[in-house]
Amino acid sequence: MPQMAPIGWLSLFIIFSLTFILFSMMNYYSTIPQSPKSQILKKSQTNSMNWKW
Repeated sequence: MPQMAPIGWLSLFIIFSLTFILFSMMNYYSTIPQSPKSQILKKSQTNSMNWKW
């Protein structure tokens, strides 16, 4: 029963909400999008290894 042990429910809610938002942002921004210039460079590098035999 919550009445028996009065703890800061609002502070717990804020802490858990902030940690959830923090981990969500870390998950979203963890990957770096590739620029089109780097994709062109990768394509030219893979074509140079294409053996015609």
